[in-house]
Amino acid sequence: MKEDRPVVPASVSLPEITFKAVVLSVFLAAVLAAANAYLGLFAGMTVSASIPAAVASMAILRLFRQSNILENNIVQTAASSGEALAAGVIFTIPALLLVGYWSAFEYWPTVLIATVGGLLGVLFTIPLRRALIVTARLRFPEGVATAEVLKVAAAERDRAGSGEAAGDFRALFSAAVLGGAVKFGESGLRLWTESLEGAATVGRTVLYAGMNLSPALLAVGFIIGLHTAVVVVLGGVLGWLILMPAYGLLQGLPPDKTGLAAAMAIWSGQIRYVGIGAMLTGGLWTLTRLREPVWRSLQTLRAGYKASRSSGGGAAVARTEQDASLTWIAVPFALSLVPMAWIYSTVVNSAALGLLMTVVMAVAAFLFSSVAAYMAGLVGSSSNPVSGVTIATIMLAALLLVLFMGAGHPAGPAAALVIGAVVCCAAAMGGDNLQDLKTGHLLGATPWKQQVMQVVGVVTGAAVLVPVLALLQAKYGIGEPTAAHPHPLSAPQATLMASLTRSVFGAGLPWPLVGLGAAIGVLVILADRVLERRGSDFRLPVLAVALGVYLPLKLSAAIFAGGVIAELAKRAAGRGDEPSRRGLLFAAGLITGEALTGILLAVPIALTALWPGLGADPFTLFDVPPFGGWPGLLVVALAGAALYRVAVSSEQSGR
Repeated sequence: MKEDRPVVPASVSLPEITFKAVVLSVFLAAVLAAANAYLGLFAGMTVSASIPAAVASMAILRLFRQSNILENNIVQTAASSGEALAAGVIFTIPALLLVGYWSAFEYWPTVLIATVGGLLGVLFTIPLRRALIVTARLRFPEGVATAEVLKVAAAERDRAGSGEAAGDFRALFSAAVLGGAVKFGESGLRLWTESLEGAATVGRTVLYAGMNLSPALLAVGFIIGLHTAVVVVLGGVLGWLILMPAYGLLQGLPPDKTGLAAAMAIWSGQIRYVGIGAMLTGGLWTLTRLREPVWRSLQTLRAGYKASRSSGGGAAVARTEQDASLTWIAVPFALSLVPMAWIYSTVVNSAALGLLMTVVMAVAAFLFSSVAAYMAGLVGSSSNPVSGVTIATIMLAALLLVLFMGAGHPAGPAAALVIGAVVCCAAAMGGDNLQDLKTGHLLGATPWKQQVMQVVGVVTGAAVLVPVLALLQAKYGIGEPTAAHPHPLSAPQATLMASLTRSVFGAGLPWPLVGLGAAIGVLVILADRVLERRGSDFRLPVLAVALGVYLPLKLSAAIFAGGVIAELAKRAAGRGDEPSRRGLLFAAGLITGEALTGILLAVPIALTALWPGLGADPFTLFDVPPFGGWPGLLVVALAGAALYRVAVSSEQSGR
């Protein structure tokens, strides 16, 4: 595979880590980390922020007389690192509340867990850069796409000034305003409900239909495309339209419940455990499939180090191949283990067991950050099986801890979750880091400077995520519905992790349903293998199907609608499978605007806890939305039409 020469040759040195780049990096990392935290807790999915970060940095840096493409790359590197860390945190840390170990998010322990996990993800992928990017030359599709965005914008700036980059920024900003306005109308003013759903009792069973009225979910479907959206909604159809009615026919409806209440009771009490079983199968299958590719990449890494040592280090290393030195890898790695050993020892009240947990965490973090890096090279960081590898880590850690602590130890679930949290952050960072380093490789960036800015993004994300999580908990609730928060952010992955640890330490799961899910996962894997042998473009990734079973159908339906919009836009423009960049930016703006507004709406709730006289929810017009979800359906349809129009117009103009 032949690659273009880098935009900036190794012999040319441009400013990269500048004061304005660092300030902008910290700001964007904080904003994107907060937005991705909201999206992950809400929808159970996160999306890559590299392209939106690149476009935002280009638009802002254009205001300065002196800026260059490598500064833009530095900003998107740090900003996307903050976004990736958010995925690792929200998939695991809320589970500590759900198992009852914490009553509220604790700042310093969370910051330490997130920082150490993110730092390990950066450190462990530094030696993989040459093996996977230079030697193996994996695709890294999102890294290539981000590089192309930066190249086009740089060429446009050199030719005419504002032009296309300004148009991209307007698309991003206008979409953010639209997404924020819709969220303000629904959650702030409460003019309509968050979803349009209903269920009908039919004999002994119940039939359900629904759709969430969120532009952000449309945007998620648009970004992941129709193929993945179809797979997710197929899982939803299986869980909600096949397994739920079948369960009702066999077991009857829950006592004293009919209609929508019965449907939700069957899903939360029974069907979602089928999704857990399918995700367990998917996680184990992912590890099985990746053992040989990861081993080959490690062998390539070893061969590269041997070659560099045999040369005696006499030849000067080109600027574009200068990674952080071994000292800058080993020393931070050793130092990062100290706070984790302290945290683990505190959780289990045993120094010896804390040291054992630290060793398990370090080994698992290295393995799974390598897995994530390799998968990012194959399918992109947005499709990385972070949930799958975290499930495998937590199950392994929990079983190991049972051997030493016993099945009834009250700290067991929390101990397993803290191990999984660090590994999850490392895996999330591993895939994102290699995507950014691929972008830098194509542009001619200095790798060690990108690696420094990845650490900046990690520290920024870790610092802002706890206040964001606390605000979201105060406003919406997280996990199970309560009287105070009847429609909480579902936090699907965190709920799953909590259920797994509770089951291993004695709380129990409905194992027949988990086994059914595992069997469904095996059938999906077999079907996907058949499609693979036939060379089909349509595939059935088991983790995507399992996620569809586990998610509420109303979320999957909205994601599917976004995928349909993406496909219709591509067909209208007649450009095959190539997505619209401006359409992607508009979709990213919808997500960012809705997420940030959702967070800002939580601020009065948090202030009420400090000053009760202020009164809660000052924007609320109606305690109960007067027209249900129908106004929201109209608003979301208009948002979808705007997304389609932007995507089609930009496709037809060649953007």
